[in-house]
Amino acid sequence: MSPSPLFEPLKLREVTLRNRIVVSPMCQYSADNGHANNWQLVHLGSRAVGGAGAVFTEATAVSAAGRISPGCTGIWLDSHVEAWAPCARFIREQGAAAGIQLAHAGRKASTQIPWLGTHALTPEQGGWRPIFAPSAVAFDERSPTPEAMSEAQIDQLILDYKSAASRSLAAGFDVVEVHAAHGYLLHEFLSPLSNQRTDSYGGSFENRIRLLKRVIASVREVWPERLPLWLRISASDWTPGGWDLDQSCALATALVGSGVDLIDVSSGGLIPGVAIPMGSGYQTPFAAEIRRQSGLMTGAVGLITGAEQADHIVRTGQADVVLLAREMLRDPYFPRRAARALGATIAPPKQYGRAW
Repeated sequence: MSPSPLFEPLKLREVTLRNRIVVSPMCQYSADNGHANNWQLVHLGSRAVGGAGAVFTEATAVSAAGRISPGCTGIWLDSHVEAWAPCARFIREQGAAAGIQLAHAGRKASTQIPWLGTHALTPEQGGWRPIFAPSAVAFDERSPTPEAMSEAQIDQLILDYKSAASRSLAAGFDVVEVHAAHGYLLHEFLSPLSNQRTDSYGGSFENRIRLLKRVIASVREVWPERLPLWLRISASDWTPGGWDLDQSCALATALVGSGVDLIDVSSGGLIPGVAIPMGSGYQTPFAAEIRRQSGLMTGAVGLITGAEQADHIVRTGQADVVLLAREMLRDPYFPRRAARALGATIAPPKQYGRAW
C-alpha cells in the first residue's frame, strides 16, 4: 500500500486507475475539422508518460454544431475514430486510463479560437448558424441569440451522444465523461437562468434534469457495463436564482443507479461577469458535499497545485480523485514529482528508467 492515498489504485468497474491524479479536459483548439492530430497525441501522451492515473481529452463535440470553435475536436464522424485511436492507444500503453469528454457547446458554440479573439464567428468567418440552446437567451450582449431547441432536435441530440459513445468505444477509450458544466448545452438545460422552457424540459427541477438523465441513459445503452461513466457538472452558477449546490446534490442523488460512477465537480461558466471567490482548492467543498449526500464518488478540480494539497483532499475523503489542468500544463510530470515528495513511486517507462 502506498504511504499516500493519492497513489493508491482506484478500481472503477473493470478499469483500475494506478493513482488518483487525473488530467482534466483542456481545450486545445488545434483540431482539423474535428480530427485529433499530432498535437493531441503529444499533449495527451506526454501526460500519460508523466504518471497520471487517467488522461482526458479536451471537450470533444458530439456534432459539428456542438463545437466551441472551429478548432475543437469531435467524435461525430467515423474518421474521428481513426484520428483518436492512436492517442487512446498510446495513453493506455503508458499505464494510464484513456478518457474522452463528450460535449455540446450550446449557445457558446461558434466562437473564435482564443488566441485569435473571443468573439462569436459568423458563417462568413468560419462559424455556423443556427446555434442551439434550451431557450432563445443569448450568453451576453455580444453573442448571437440561439434558437430554442424543438423536441425533435432534443431527441437528435440524445442520439448524437449515443453515437459519440459508440465511436469512443471503437477508438479505444476506457472512460467516457458527459460534459454538463461551464455553461455548455447540458448545463444550460439544468440552470433556470438559461432554461426558460415551459414544456417537459423546463420549469421544475425534475424537468430541467430530464435531458441530462436521458443523455446518460442513451450513453449507457452502448457504453459497456465493464467501463466507467463520469459526469462533469458546475456545482454552482455563483448567482442568486441559478443552479446551486443544493440542486447539484439532488441531481447526484437522482443519478444513483443510473450508471454514473463519478461526478467531476467544477463550477461557473453559465453567465459572464460573475464574481467567483477563487482560491486554492476553492471548489473542493462542492465535491465533498456531493459525495457526502449522494454516496457517489467525486472528483475535485480547481487550483489544485501541490502534492500535499492533492493528498489531503483524498486522504480526508473530500473526493476520490483530483483533476489537474493548469498545473499539468506547467508540468506534465507533476504526478512523478508528487510521488517522490510523498514517498510513493510510479514505475517509469523503460526508456526513462535510468532517470529514476
